[in-house]
Amino acid sequence: MENIKLSIDKAFGFVSEQAVAGYKAQVDDANAALHNGTGKGSDFLGWLNLPSSIDEAHLQDLEATAKILRNNCEVVVVIGIGGSYLGAKAVIDALSNSFDWLLTERKSPVVVYAGQNIGEDYLYELQELLKTKKFGIISISKSGTTTEPALAFRLLKTQLEEEQGKAAAQKLIIAITDKSRGALRTAATQEGYKTFVIEDNVGGRFSVLTPVGLLPIAVAGFDIRKLISGAVTMEAKCGLETPFEQNPAAQYAAVRNELYKNGKTTEILVNFHPKLHYIGEWWKQLYGESEGKENKGIFPAAVDFTTDLHSMGQWIQEGERTIFETVISVKESNYTKVFPHSEENLDGLNFLAGKRVDEVNKMAELGTMIAHVDGGVPNLKIELPVLNEYYLGELLYFFEKACGISGYILGVNPFDQPGVEAYKKNMFALLEKPGFEAETKAIKARI
Repeated sequence: MENIKLSIDKAFGFVSEQAVAGYKAQVDDANAALHNGTGKGSDFLGWLNLPSSIDEAHLQDLEATAKILRNNCEVVVVIGIGGSYLGAKAVIDALSNSFDWLLTERKSPVVVYAGQNIGEDYLYELQELLKTKKFGIISISKSGTTTEPALAFRLLKTQLEEEQGKAAAQKLIIAITDKSRGALRTAATQEGYKTFVIEDNVGGRFSVLTPVGLLPIAVAGFDIRKLISGAVTMEAKCGLETPFEQNPAAQYAAVRNELYKNGKTTEILVNFHPKLHYIGEWWKQLYGESEGKENKGIFPAAVDFTTDLHSMGQWIQEGERTIFETVISVKESNYTKVFPHSEENLDGLNFLAGKRVDEVNKMAELGTMIAHVDGGVPNLKIELPVLNEYYLGELLYFFEKACGISGYILGVNPFDQPGVEAYKKNMFALLEKPGFEAETKAIKARI
């Protein structure tokens, strides 16, 4: 079976092959620190061997719970923010029919999201929609007190209980939370909700292969066993014993750090497949929250090509030369669509007649990469043989492992996020939350 492939040769016009190979010792040390638990943030390495440690009983529990929601709901609301929803949404969007929200006959519930923002209109419109649907809730939070998901959960829990009664709501609310503490754990115990555990040693942005990601993906009708199988393959391929030359995560971490050292301070994740948009959003959180510390870190951005070639394309081609691109390419599309011949040929496109649409897309991809490299933008490429659960599992673990290695090379703790707390402190002070009286007084003096 094929695996995803990393190509870094289009970076070697900007950094030398020898310089990238020179990272071997650093990469080996970083990989060893991950596996031996001797690096920064070693309390949050539960994701490292997670794929290969998932047992059959756990999978059956997830599948059985997903079946209950699938059999009783038209809509399932996943409540969470950051890593508590991005991984699931990335996989579900990548595998779903692009227009599934318009389909009248469905085998699976529509999965929608709440708690990822504080949009009053968004929540109003969601609740209005749910008045006409049979719905369930997957609430994801270690603490249960994070403002965005806690607010959404209170609203939707109340609505579900009012519309279906507490007994029915109890069966349609699943809590994914801490094993023993926190507001959501307390609520789940008091109300009798089915629960899954977010282990203490797995941070949110590394949690897609825990129930946080697996349960919503299973509810949406996709094969979590294949997803995990792909991740297991990549876990082995990027393992401690794998030589640098055969370890894609090690090579990716090395080349991006060498590019960063040479002034390429922004990495743009590019896709040429519209279903991969939220893979980019998940990746942005993974790398931004992991590496953006101590006034260091590559800035992660993402674009959808060819769409964004008609907007961001100009800047990428001729703007500041502080960027490099990592292109996610899908080798084979799942369907075939051939471009038709036209007798009138008013658009002048008969030269494409008989060609597959994907061939046109692939030539756009290749032409863009050549143009951007010629324009001073190094290009890396990650190729998936086809877009399915197995290769997405490989991709997710590849990015996670490379992130851990890259963060250690950079010299930061890739597993904490102290900067995220700054806005929360100010928000609570402005809202006059009890316990923040001093902060409230100080911040009001500034405005």
